[in-house]
Amino acid sequence: MNLDQTKQRMEGALEALRKEFAGLRTGRASTSMLDPVQVEAYGGTMPLNQVGSISVPEPRLLTVQVWDKGLVKATEKAIREAGLGLNPQADGGIIRVPVPELSQERRQELVKIAGKYTEQTRVAVRNVRRDAMDELKKQEKGKKISEDELKTQSDKVQKLTDETIKKIDEALAHKEKEITTV
Repeated sequence: MNLDQTKQRMEGALEALRKEFAGLRTGRASTSMLDPVQVEAYGGTMPLNQVGSISVPEPRLLTVQVWDKGLVKATEKAIREAGLGLNPQADGGIIRVPVPELSQERRQELVKIAGKYTEQTRVAVRNVRRDAMDELKKQEKGKKISEDELKTQSDKVQKLTDETIKKIDEALAHKEKEITTV
């Protein structure tokens, strides 16, 4: 059993949670809000950041500078239809995307979604712990490690799990504060 590999898998779950959180709108403009947007371009779909550059000139405004003028309409349509609740307006080669104020109901909904993402991440971390513990038990059964070594390694895996869950909870608390702060 490799403790570094276990740690890497747990950190991967935490990183995935941070990416999910980055996509949750908080009322402030952020370039990561447009990460899920896929644009119909050149006979396929491409991520928005591959057809233009995204910037945040004001706290409640995103702008997308589309590199190919022929893709302005497709990009505007993709942003509108991405289910983000945004209403882009094309202005030449630039698309302005105002970020509307969040209602209290929407804020509560976003907190619930953040909680759901967090619970999925906790489950993923527990699954990594279970896999590591199973591997340790298998090694002990096969006489590759002693009973004492099993206990020592199990304690290390549990400590790693506890630390990761704590980081997950801290990330949730930070995101909830970000969402609910007007």
